[in-house]
Amino acid sequence: MNRSRLLLIGFVALALGAFVSLTVYRNLQSRTSVDTRPGVDVVIAAGNLQVGAKIEDKDIKVVRMPAGDLPPHIYQKTASVVGRGVVLPISQGEFILPSKLAAENAGAGLPSLIPPGMRAVSVRVNDTTAVAGFVLPGTRVDVLLTGNPGGSAEQQTTTVLENVAVIATGQKLERNSTGDPQMATVITLLVSPDDAQRLTLASTQGHIQLALRNPLDTRQEELAAVKSGALYKNVSAPAPTTPQPRPKRTTVAPPPPPAVYEIEVIRGEKKDVTKF
Repeated sequence: MNRSRLLLIGFVALALGAFVSLTVYRNLQSRTSVDTRPGVDVVIAAGNLQVGAKIEDKDIKVVRMPAGDLPPHIYQKTASVVGRGVVLPISQGEFILPSKLAAENAGAGLPSLIPPGMRAVSVRVNDTTAVAGFVLPGTRVDVLLTGNPGGSAEQQTTTVLENVAVIATGQKLERNSTGDPQMATVITLLVSPDDAQRLTLASTQGHIQLALRNPLDTRQEELAAVKSGALYKNVSAPAPTTPQPRPKRTTVAPPPPPAVYEIEVIRGEKKDVTKF
């Protein structure tokens, strides 16, 4: 009797354990098959994206994040960003935002960095005119011109453009991660069409110098041109010379020819005329 009762209790316990195990398994199976996590899908960078790069499928991924922690204007589908050009550096795991991408169908590389209505103009520089290589993409400069205006003998320097953005040094569209100087023989500036004409003309008129400025300093100053004579102390400017009037030319009439006297000498039938 005791043995039968123990067998019955064991059978009931085994059946109950199997039922509980089956229930737990089904619950776990249903949770893994359906993603019930709160939040929305967000497109982020799968790796570091450089300026001018063209986004491909391998460069991005979709993650799920709480909606309250997301910035505005995020992308939720990869199709919205694939093929777009990068205009600002994007780090791994960073959100893909419209402000860091070129317009649709704008392509990649340098053309995608040029806003509508602007132009990219390159000027030739050296280690001196480019401020020892510290003129880097993203910095802002003034353009100074030194020359002889109007063919004058005295040189002068004037500021042609102010607060101009640098978008490339050589063929590099961004500075290195450490911010070290980048030596280049060509600097590309972002200017308006009118300033593009002035910059092109200035590059043919004399010597161009770039002046690096603080990006927070956006003041426009009306500076007068500096002449070479103003660089030296205790040197007065030469007095202006007034042109001397030319003497009037007087025409002198030639003297009248001298009077001619004739003497006739008659000798017989012969007649001689002598003039004095």
